[in-house]
Amino acid sequence: MPYSQRTHGVLLRRLIEHLDGAVEQAYVDAGLDYRPRFTPILRALLNDGPASLRTLSARTGVTHSAVSQTVSQMAARDWVSLEPGKDARERIVTLTAFAHAQLPALRRCWAATAAASEGLDADIGQPLADVLGRALEALDQQPFSARLAEASTALSGADQ
Repeated sequence: MPYSQRTHGVLLRRLIEHLDGAVEQAYVDAGLDYRPRFTPILRALLNDGPASLRTLSARTGVTHSAVSQTVSQMAARDWVSLEPGKDARERIVTLTAFAHAQLPALRRCWAATAAASEGLDADIGQPLADVLGRALEALDQQPFSARLAEASTALSGADQ
């Protein structure tokens, strides 16, 4: 089936498979036990220092639940450590010495990813991040659930 005849969900899942699969393989090839989903958290910790899960969620735009799961995976691989916060329920995430030691290899992978992304952008004739950003902004203005409800109402009215 041509890509133009597939649904948004199928296309987005396929795109993620292509991108994350290739990037994850690049990490493996570089000898890193690292996942693409670690990057927003690692960069937030590099840029702004140790933080709670809630703060990391706000900094990265990733849900609290996903941050919690990702941080657990990162801790299991020694990329981060967790320490108690001021509140007994709060945990503070900190980069480990191991993570800092891996930064040169990670930065090389990130540079290669950025260069590959620029090539993809050139092939499609526009920055993919811009297209995805505009889609997310449109959905912030009117969620897809509201769009579905409107379409369903319009189609129900047309059936009558």
